[in-house]
Amino acid sequence: MSFYERYAFLCRQKGIDPCSQATADMLGVTKGTISAWKRNDNAPKGGTVSAIADALGVSADYLLGRREEQEEKRYGESGFARINVYGTIPAGIPMNAVEDIIDTEDIPLDWLEGGREYFALRVKGDSMYPVYLDGDTVIFRKETTCRSGDDCVVYIGEADATLKRVKLNDDGSIELRPINPNYPPRIFTSEEVKAGAVTIGGIAVELRRKMVK
Repeated sequence: MSFYERYAFLCRQKGIDPCSQATADMLGVTKGTISAWKRNDNAPKGGTVSAIADALGVSADYLLGRREEQEEKRYGESGFARINVYGTIPAGIPMNAVEDIIDTEDIPLDWLEGGREYFALRVKGDSMYPVYLDGDTVIFRKETTCRSGDDCVVYIGEADATLKRVKLNDDGSIELRPINPNYPPRIFTSEEVKAGAVTIGGIAVELRRKMVK
């Protein structure tokens, strides 16, 4: 496996695009540099390699092809990819630039087929009780659209991401519905939707709950 193949593989395990501007910014390089890695398989040198290895959670030796067994077993043979669990995701911040990482979760490797991306959030509060409890971890597939009835990460204006059940109305308006009846729904008109007052960030695909003893 070449340097770029290792690099791209590890990026996909973390649910990030290996060639995006956000990833380049995270690594402190340019998109052109990443493209050069891909075209020519020219590995970076010195501190750049170490910085990339630290960001991707592997050794510099692995990225340079000097050590195979441990990392290949961890990322390849296991059949699982590791994604970040966030406490908050502020609006407008690229996912891989968010620093509020509180845990990690493993997902099946085949979920990433077709370039799909995943992330996880820790539930806060009881607005989605009893389906989602405070402290639950929810896995989301990164999407900008959804179907009516999906449970989604949504952004309201410049607020942090929040989990709500989404109802899409025929007139183009969107209704965000807490499952807990003690909380009222919130409706955004079609004009507000077009203006970006509410946006979809991801669709819930799995709930994970730790047993409390």
